[in-house]
Amino acid sequence: MKILLIVSAFNSLTQRVFCFLQDAGHTVSIEFAINDKEMLDAVDNFKPDIIFSPFLKKFIPKEIFLNTPTFILHPGIRGDRGHNALDHAIRDEKQEWGVVILKANEDFDSGEIYSEVKFPMRDASKASIYRAEVADATLKAMKELFVNLEDVNFKATPQLQTPMHKYLSQVDRVINWQKDTTKEIMKKVRFSDSYPGVLDEFFGLKCYLFGVWQEDKLKGKPKEVIAKRDGAICVATIDGAVWISHLIEVGKFKLQSTYVLKDKIKGIKELRLPLIFDMSYKTFYEIGSHRDGDVAYLCFNFHNGAMTSEQCIRLKYAFDYIKESSKVVVLIGAEEFFSNGIHLNVLEDSKKQGEDGWSNINAMNDIVKSIIFSDEVISVASLHKNAGAGGVFLALACDYVVASQSTVLNPHYKTLGLSGSEYHTYSLPKRVGEAKSKELLEACLPISANKAKEIKMIDEVFAQENYFESLRSFARTLQVDEDNYDEYIYNKQDYLEENKEYINKCKEQELKVMHPEFWDDKSEFHTLRHEFVYKMCPIKTPERLKNA
Repeated sequence: MKILLIVSAFNSLTQRVFCFLQDAGHTVSIEFAINDKEMLDAVDNFKPDIIFSPFLKKFIPKEIFLNTPTFILHPGIRGDRGHNALDHAIRDEKQEWGVVILKANEDFDSGEIYSEVKFPMRDASKASIYRAEVADATLKAMKELFVNLEDVNFKATPQLQTPMHKYLSQVDRVINWQKDTTKEIMKKVRFSDSYPGVLDEFFGLKCYLFGVWQEDKLKGKPKEVIAKRDGAICVATIDGAVWISHLIEVGKFKLQSTYVLKDKIKGIKELRLPLIFDMSYKTFYEIGSHRDGDVAYLCFNFHNGAMTSEQCIRLKYAFDYIKESSKVVVLIGAEEFFSNGIHLNVLEDSKKQGEDGWSNINAMNDIVKSIIFSDEVISVASLHKNAGAGGVFLALACDYVVASQSTVLNPHYKTLGLSGSEYHTYSLPKRVGEAKSKELLEACLPISANKAKEIKMIDEVFAQENYFESLRSFARTLQVDEDNYDEYIYNKQDYLEENKEYINKCKEQELKVMHPEFWDDKSEFHTLRHEFVYKMCPIKTPERLKNA
């Protein structure tokens, strides 16, 4: 079928749907819902069989849905209507939630239901549930939609005409530090993550709160900032404490909490953890590890997958340390993302953008170099969550790359005005060949884990349901047979010795191309980064997404 996706943004869910449809053999085009004329023109030009909107903030003109079957995803159960569906579900502590696919009509969330899928709720942030449970349920609902459209006997179910739930304002989200428990505070931040955040004030600065972690050991007076660590601040509650990892100063953009508060928290103690935290109690940490015999699992939990220079350096030291006592090292990444490369928000905030950008890409290269040249262990990248830009090539630095079937990869930089580094001109062609490598970098489109395996970009794809069990089995197998393990290590050492000069030349050439992208004031990177960081609405749909 020819399927047109009309969306408000090419977000993680839209990318997942796009990859699913392409893998299923459909012809897909994407149109941003900028205005009625753009949408009408897209339909006239593409002439789709159906239209689907997985993420939409505007009404579709009736001239479209009256003439072309048009379906809308709503992240709520039957009878749920209105904005903030997930916010309400988390706020009301629903044990079960779901998605429905409605046929578009003139009334908000009131069309007939063509498919619905439910899922158990998890104690997590809105963003986490959206990227996981909602995305998984959406694909199941889409499969059901296609079956129902083929069934001549299928009859859509009327939507329950219940009142639309209220739009949640900051009045509904506000934290009362003198009365709210740790659990209540965490819930408010979680159902407000990743938008709009919880409006609050610290040291006279109005800001929105994001990223909350429970603290088991520290205590203080309610709302007292009692510690800081790796960019996060620890705030006391009436029955404990929470860590807030990120803030947005009103009118600005998201940054680590200590970046926003700066000198206002100069006297607050930096409460450090060991380089690699053993995850033995609840607190805020970014790098942790656990072991399974000679297999070490290195977890790095960087918010939204973005990595500052300092985070890259700590990850490199952690990898270098942990490999000394392991045969296999598995890079896990975080609950939300594996990695998305350099930290664009920090660069936007910097007064020395060229210098700090250069530092960031070189720090990324240093961790990649450590992984590539780790000739005494086998390295495995575990992509159980999405990866983009430099994060993809961080993974490709490993000897093996495995992924969940739900993972989406964005192996490109160009949309941000960067040519990229992270040794990608070595690692990507090594796996997929020069022609396919150039195609991926130029197309600037996401690909599914299954497609990535098909083109030999990654090695294995595991079912989502038992992913970590499959990962453990895979990692164990790599070091079970000592003779095979030793042979692999010897061959790896020989290969790296023979190709060391070529590998390093690839990186040096990448940096040579990237240098003006960071340092030239007229570089496109500065404009595109600014638009990305401030989440500026596009004025037209990128050509790469049309008839993709």
